[in-house]
Amino acid sequence: MTATVHELRRTLRAAVAGGRAVGTFVKLADPDAIELAAAAGFDFAVVDLEHSTLADTDALALVRHAQVCGLPALVRVPAVDAPLVNRLLEAGAAGVQLSMLARLDQVHALAAATRFAPHGRRSVSMANRVAGFGATTVAEFLAREAADPPVLVGQIETVDTDPVAELIAGLDVCFVGTTDLGVDLGPDAPADALPTAVAALAGHAEAAAVAFGGWAPAVADAERLGLGSARYLVVGSDLQILAAGLRAAAAE
Repeated sequence: MTATVHELRRTLRAAVAGGRAVGTFVKLADPDAIELAAAAGFDFAVVDLEHSTLADTDALALVRHAQVCGLPALVRVPAVDAPLVNRLLEAGAAGVQLSMLARLDQVHALAAATRFAPHGRRSVSMANRVAGFGATTVAEFLAREAADPPVLVGQIETVDTDPVAELIAGLDVCFVGTTDLGVDLGPDAPADALPTAVAALAGHAEAAAVAFGGWAPAVADAERLGLGSARYLVVGSDLQILAAGLRAAAAE
């Protein structure tokens, strides 16, 4: 029997709390990318609506397919578009990863778009797959959403942010975009500047009792980037892994 999105959210939260969950970015519209990620043993996938050619309809199809495959799929968005976020959640997204997080109003908008009243302003509909197309009552659906709400990930990419402790409060994961943060630190920054900045964010996350996460090219790179304590680790992407494989094959 296919796991419900609420079960997948619970599974992902348990994996993050119990050690380390490892996922990858999905940038290709083909559902095979999702199936391959699931078959490879990734704990989750992040459908990328920021750095990819994916259209909104592609993302909707990918999160639907991910649920069928039993793989929790979040969607990375560059900004909070409440109607789009609602459609993604109704299609089966396990959560939302908001990039370029730097201001408290962004966190408030994310919470409002992903939580029903009285904790948010998300619009309610029963005519969607997560609500069973009306097979359950509104009260039952709202109870399930309250018990296992969408996983919220805030992606910090710059040292110029609102107070981090306030910024990440209420999130499930404080995620550091290591590539962007490295660029933000500047080309003349000392070699240890990036892992030092990452470690500082990890400390803020620990103090706030929020899981820490980040991106690395591969699991083996996590330690040198300061992500040794990351419980939510995104490694590479389907495109990056495909490109590396193609280059290796061409060089043989």
